[in-house]
Order: sequence, then structure tokens, then C-alpha cells
Amino acid sequence: MKTQDTRSRPAAACISLQRILVPVDFSALSKKAMRYAVKLSQVFNAEISLFHVIEPDLPPFFDGATMAPPIISNGTTASRTNRMKRWISSARSAGATRIASIIQIGLPAHQIVETARNMDVDLIVIGTHGYTGWKHLAIGSTAERVVRAAPCPVLVVREKEHEFI
Repeated sequence: MKTQDTRSRPAAACISLQRILVPVDFSALSKKAMRYAVKLSQVFNAEISLFHVIEPDLPPFFDGATMAPPIISNGTTASRTNRMKRWISSARSAGATRIASIIQIGLPAHQIVETARNMDVDLIVIGTHGYTGWKHLAIGSTAERVVRAAPCPVLVVREKEHEFI
């Protein structure tokens, strides 16, 4: 029985990526994650879905019961839709050919994981600031929560790192 030597094969032959999910918060770090996704999409001819989550304002709590449903300001969705259109244009300018966008309301880590599961994505590319110590405890890390619960591999792009793309 003959075994195949995968070392001589190009990387694209060993890995198959069809759908890449890129959570964005419109920060410079999200832009960096998008650049990674664009390069990967070019190599694998994969579709990119830019994904933004609008966190609802929490209504006041009295005796453990909410008084009203989560509030979203009227201009928030339209403003973020326009920003997303600019990001799609930027990704196309960088070489992305198959790109879409999704905007949802909810808790970011939960929405990212559920969307990845529902869309059957092959890779999530997400940025993280890499906070440590008290900042990490106070702010938490959406990227960390996504890595723990994701149904697929996650490429975490750090603010200060060695670039490989």
C-alpha cells in the first residue's frame, strides 16, 4: 500500500476552505482580520461573509424583570449598513471576489458561533486586542469565547504580531 507525501503538495491541495466568516466591529484590528480573510479567499476561492453584531442597549431591570424589550436606536442599523457597504468595497478593492455581509442584533460571541454553525463555515477569522490582566477581566474577550465554542477552526489575528500574509 502506497502512502501519499503531502509535503510536496501545495497548501491549497491539503486544505479546503469554501466559507470564511469575519466578525467585524469596524476597528483597525477588524480591518487587519479582513485582509487575512481576503488573502485566504484568493488562495482557496472561498466566499467571505463580513459579520457585524449590534449589541442591544439593556433596558432597566426592576425585581429581576425587564420593563421593555432591548432598544436599538433608529439610526444605528442604517449607519452600520453604510459602513458595511464601504468595507465590502474595500475588500473587493483588495481582491475579494465573493463577499457578502450580515448584520444581526445580539451578544457578539453567541451570534458569531451560531452564525458559523448555521452557515457551516470552514473558518472564522477574528481580531483580538490581546488584553491581559485587569483589562481582560473587565472587558473579557469575544475572540476567546468564540474560540472556545466555535464549530470550526478560528484564526485569531492579534494587534501586534508577526504578519504571515
